[in-house]
Amino acid sequence: MSDQKKTAVLGLGNPIMSDEGIGPAIVQRFKDQAGHDTSIEFVDVGTGGFSLLYHLEGVDKAVFVDCALMGESPGTIRRFTCDQVQTVKRLSHFSLHEGDLLTLIDKAKELGQCPADIVLFGIEPRVVDFGLCLTEALSSQMDHYVALIDEELKQSKQQSSMC
Repeated sequence: MSDQKKTAVLGLGNPIMSDEGIGPAIVQRFKDQAGHDTSIEFVDVGTGGFSLLYHLEGVDKAVFVDCALMGESPGTIRRFTCDQVQTVKRLSHFSLHEGDLLTLIDKAKELGQCPADIVLFGIEPRVVDFGLCLTEALSSQMDHYVALIDEELKQSKQQSSMC
């Protein structure tokens, strides 16, 4: 059995709701790039709700990527840890993952399958409404988003190799 730590990058979102699909779009961008470390799994969890718990089992680090209404300019990305996030839900009733991510993480803790390290990347949407494409505010920054998340993954790798 390998001592290599496992990381999951989990893209949340509904790709038929315009900018709501940013999480899966970023995961797909990573999947399209060749040569990633095999200890990193990129998963489009879509609007999975409690099925998300399955993807946390056996993972040392989880990196969530989702759109987030933060009161920022559209396209703004922010990095959070669980203790830095407070959920204030504005339900659109068009997203099946309107369940609270923090509640799901708490459930994973109760079940003993919560990663020790959790990072959340929230991206402020311009539009959350029926539409198959990301708005220009987000699509034009895809390389920036991928670079920030890639840097997070590299830092994790460096920290685990120092242990």
